Amino acid sequence: MSEHSALYSGSVVHRRLRPVAHRLRYRVFSLLLDLDELPRLARRLRFFSLDRFNLFSLHQGDHGAGGEQGLRPYVEHQLHAAGFATGGAIRLLAMPRILGYAFNPLSVYFCHHPDGGLQAILYEVNNTFGERHSYLIAVDEAQRQGGELTQQCAKRFHVSPFLALDMHYRFGIVAPRAEDERLRIAVTASDAEGPVLTACFDARRRALDDLQLLRAFIACPLLTLKVITAIHWEALRLWAKGLRLHRRPGAPERTVTVVNNKHP
Repeated sequence: MSEHSALYSGSVVHRRLRPVAHRLRYRVFSLLLDLDELPRLARRLRFFSLDRFNLFSLHQGDHGAGGEQGLRPYVEHQLHAAGFATGGAIRLLAMPRILGYAFNPLSVYFCHHPDGGLQAILYEVNNTFGERHSYLIAVDEAQRQGGELTQQCAKRFHVSPFLALDMHYRFGIVAPRAEDERLRIAVTASDAEGPVLTACFDARRRALDDLQLLRAFIACPLLTLKVITAIHWEALRLWAKGLRLHRRPGAPERTVTVVNNKHP
């Protein structure tokens, strides 16, 4: 069994605070995939494949630059360009393709220093217009060895037509660790007047094996299709509540925004 890769099962809760109140909660799961373990996972697991069709699969072209470079070289290129060390573990938290389909609003890469400590997190954001942008944020030295950490950055990429671009993100993270079942990814989007939206994924660690994959599929069948359907359904509900639409701006010039967490 893999030492680092795992399945995380839990729920996503979104709360819009203003100008209208809105709340949603969905049961979801994600895979934590150590990029160095991907070939071995594909050989060991009957229901998971790498870059080919299966009940569950990871297609590297669904992430990163979307090309044939491979995920580890892509992430290490971003780390090196931003002045981080390379050679440490990189673990991707994302929903897999299920029966060939995937849509990840947010995928998270936990990037470790060669000494083992967490040095940076790469947040990869997809919108429903087929665009992608990432935020690479340094982990504060005092938070590298575990526990809850906080990060922040200015919003640079258009995601929801109901949210303006002139906003700020705050992330609250309980990073995945083999010795701790918990995982938490919380995001607060704020404008000049304060928080507008909060989103949180709370989950518990499970072994990544064929039995747990089957259980996850039974509990959340066609999860990735449900995600894209829910995005449009909730958007319709917000529109019905009278929330105004924001004009879609152009995509950022750079595909990755690098942030020093001490100076957002």
